[in-house]
Amino acid sequence: MSIALNYQHLTPADFELVIKLATEVHGAGYLDQNSMQDWYNKGLKNSINAGFVVYHDDKLVGFRITYAAQQWQVDKWCSPTLWPVAVDQVCYFKCNTVDENYRGHGIGGELLKRSITAAKQQGAIAGVSHLWKQSPGNSAVKYFTKCGGKLIKEHPDRWHELSLAGYECPVCQHNCHCEAAEMMVTFD
Repeated sequence: MSIALNYQHLTPADFELVIKLATEVHGAGYLDQNSMQDWYNKGLKNSINAGFVVYHDDKLVGFRITYAAQQWQVDKWCSPTLWPVAVDQVCYFKCNTVDENYRGHGIGGELLKRSITAAKQQGAIAGVSHLWKQSPGNSAVKYFTKCGGKLIKEHPDRWHELSLAGYECPVCQHNCHCEAAEMMVTFD
């Protein structure tokens, strides 16, 4: 069955629906208005927006947040010495979220493809992400691998500190021990 989807750049008008979907999929405390504005700003560079949303009719069914190269901070969960490209040429794929009723239609891959195109226009030559290995069926790692992602390093307890600060993991609640796969896609 084919469904008509409308992909567009993320705008502040989408924030409320993005936060609602993020809470449904990732758990309470994952995203709020302040972090949403920060994430959005990090995706803008040279008047190019690397964030996207997708609607089915009037329902938001997915979104992709991508930080532009040089507009995000490498932290202890990143392994730049293992990356095949310089840090200042790497965008960060922050979040890809698809409503569970719309999975299996290629939405995640299409959102990533659009973000890669925008990130390349912003000057990036690669993108890194931390994929949630406990996603249903490890779908996050599977889709990212299918899109060209290569494993850099695995990080146990990636979201533990956030869970102690109020993030409610859908698997572990307020004591998250989920593992992240640090993965990178290099652009053609």
